[in-house]
Amino acid sequence: MIHVLATININPGKRDEFVNIFKANVPNVLAEDGCIRYEPTIDFPSGFDRQPPLRGNTVVIIEAWESIDHLKAHLAAPHMATYREQVKDLVAGSELQILQPA
Repeated sequence: MIHVLATININPGKRDEFVNIFKANVPNVLAEDGCIRYEPTIDFPSGFDRQPPLRGNTVVIIEAWESIDHLKAHLAAPHMATYREQVKDLVAGSELQILQPA
């Protein structure tokens, strides 16, 4: 299994619109072979000293896949091309972390 943390930086004032488009695509992704988890998250105001400042224009996608090949197939899926087209003007940048259990 692999885990993915996809940190998406959203243009100011566009986070809600991005999340709505993202959530509409979640059922398509969960139906993909090898998808274990696929969920958008935003910073939570915990009040903990160790938590960095909250990011109002960031969404972190938490994913789990059975294998890297499943992730590669996901990235090439037609519904992901549609999703990327829908959010292209909302996204300022992104970063992927691909992790494995220790």
